[in-house]
Amino acid sequence: MRKENHTKHAILGLLTTGCHSGYSIKQMMDRSLNHFWKVSYGQIYPTLKQLVDEELATVEETAQEKKPDKKEYFITPKGKKALQQWVQAPIQEIPAEKNEWLLKLFFSQPEDRESLLSHLSTYSQKLHERFQAYEAIEQMIESNYADKQEAQFWLMTLDYGQRTTRAAIEWCECTIEKIDQL
Repeated sequence: MRKENHTKHAILGLLTTGCHSGYSIKQMMDRSLNHFWKVSYGQIYPTLKQLVDEELATVEETAQEKKPDKKEYFITPKGKKALQQWVQAPIQEIPAEKNEWLLKLFFSQPEDRESLLSHLSTYSQKLHERFQAYEAIEQMIESNYADKQEAQFWLMTLDYGQRTTRAAIEWCECTIEKIDQL
């Protein structure tokens, strides 16, 4: 069974938020979705072309002086319907998380204790930085988008990130204690 490419749906969704160029889509991805959905520039433009080919989006080109033509993409009624159907469809499976640190921990040996503690300290620091970034995003949403109905869903998504990051920080603390006892 072929795995469905949900990047198409992520980009359709971003077209509904006022992001109309590949650049603005990438900027929004980096500022918000990147914490749970990573997409590269190399995926954005082929996906936009696919959306246009499937009539889920249209493209308008604007001439620019001394620059290549600017392409802006807009979701079509067919695209809105496809996005809504995808949003309403049940989840088929919970995705597996890829975590290099957990893979290293799994294959570690008791003699790796100092290295493990160092990795855990770095991992915990990065988690704290991520949590601070989530707090900044929360303040930005509450300050700039409080009047948008969609903001409540953005905050729910953010809450998931905050909670899982808090849990990971707690896990680091417990794991440090266990390794100290080795």
